[in-house]
Amino acid sequence: MSNDTFDLRRVRQLVELMRANDLTDIEIKQGEGQIILRRGSQMAVVSSMPSVMPAQAQAVSAAPLPTAATSAPVVQAPEEPANTTLIKSPMVGTFYAASGPDTPPFVKVGDTITPEKTVCLIEAMKVYNEIQAECAGKVVAVLVNNGDTVEFGKPLFRVEV
Repeated sequence: MSNDTFDLRRVRQLVELMRANDLTDIEIKQGEGQIILRRGSQMAVVSSMPSVMPAQAQAVSAAPLPTAATSAPVVQAPEEPANTTLIKSPMVGTFYAASGPDTPPFVKVGDTITPEKTVCLIEAMKVYNEIQAECAGKVVAVLVNNGDTVEFGKPLFRVEV
């Protein structure tokens, strides 16, 4: 794993570890960096300052992870065409299609992308995170507007693979 506390791949690995082992809390401290994830609590804290305790750290509201016992009826999501995939938000934050107001968007409908291609920025806790496509194909839809607040797992782009 990378030493960068805000490394997106590292956070994804931790979320998958939590799901696979049915964990409700996970706290990782490495040097001055700290990651605290709580499943179902609607709170995620990432701090790079050792003096900031979880109660004092800025919290980001996140959608709770699904639990096995729910009383609400299951709503079937509309099916996606077989040859498309979604690029989803890996975090809660503000979506930016370009690196600045006077710069062109990272991608637009019709663009061909590779897995390493940066498709947008998501700003969370004053940190701008470059989001990579993680798939190859042709962008067929941009599903959010510039400046929109996005939740974890919200579809951002539809890609024809």
